[in-house]
Amino acid sequence: MLQTTKRPESPVSIIGAGIAGAWQALLFAQAGHAVTLHERGDEAMTDATSHWAGGMLAPYCEAEVAEPIISRLGLRSLDLWRRELPDTPFNGSLVVAHPRERNDFERFARMTEEHRRLDAAGLAALEPSLEGRFRDALFFPAEGHVEPRRVLPQLHDRIRAAGGTIKFSSDVTVSDLAGDTDGIVIDCRGLGAREEQPELRGVKGEMILIETAEVQLARPVRLMHPRWPLYVIPREDNLFMLGATSIETEDSGVSVRSALELLGAAYTVHPAFGEARIVEFGSGLRPAFPDNLPRIGIRGSTISVNGLYRHGFLIAPALAELTLAFVERGQIDNEVMRCA
Repeated sequence: MLQTTKRPESPVSIIGAGIAGAWQALLFAQAGHAVTLHERGDEAMTDATSHWAGGMLAPYCEAEVAEPIISRLGLRSLDLWRRELPDTPFNGSLVVAHPRERNDFERFARMTEEHRRLDAAGLAALEPSLEGRFRDALFFPAEGHVEPRRVLPQLHDRIRAAGGTIKFSSDVTVSDLAGDTDGIVIDCRGLGAREEQPELRGVKGEMILIETAEVQLARPVRLMHPRWPLYVIPREDNLFMLGATSIETEDSGVSVRSALELLGAAYTVHPAFGEARIVEFGSGLRPAFPDNLPRIGIRGSTISVNGLYRHGFLIAPALAELTLAFVERGQIDNEVMRCA
């Protein structure tokens, strides 16, 4: 059984410097543990799932399709994002729909909480670029978003500032590190851990990055869509991320069908997107268990944190807090943790 009395001097090795591993490393380093974070890729992290994420912090919107545990973890994570990175934008999020998706829009409103319904004038006051585009919208004021490619380096810097060590191009496995009986190994490799966790599968999420100065948005906008909601997520330097599909396949790249649907839907949000410059197409494989729920697995001195699915940036902080609470106080969260 894993030692659960508080031992700040206990070394902690974490595998995977994506969003799950980064938050684990940060909270453990801040608690006084000797943390080493291993990442098989280089510092650019271009091969990581986090590189292709939307970075939406939207626990209320996710309640439409996700289990209550996602909302619970997500709401706690909002507090941790605010605490650790106070500059995180919490400008809320918007949900809009064209007349043909009206039923889906009303269903979304019934299944979610903590939103305000805006009329056309209220929407225009909040997002002037959307004036005249939609007759109403749902506004979720407590939600936020981060830009993954900017926020991950910030988290890595905070890990180092807290005394942690990060080793890039360090392709290690649990068995490579488990020989250190005095330490703890936390496995956050996503699909890289499938040899130890064969239940994992990859769910492809596709994205398109476009650039235009003709549209200004302060918050993510979700557009109801026959197959999936389109996300238009503002980023710095006049960039917008378009996503996010969830396709049950493990191939890479963006399909022609997805590209047409994402670009076409963006054009219906605002015609100026039709003149935008396409900067990048890409996709990432999100690690998911059969129930699409996250899992903290505990086996001796090894802990696995996996199955974050499409909620990585939303729930990673809370999962790290739960892992730390188990190691230091023996606290168990029965909805998330599995002990061998």
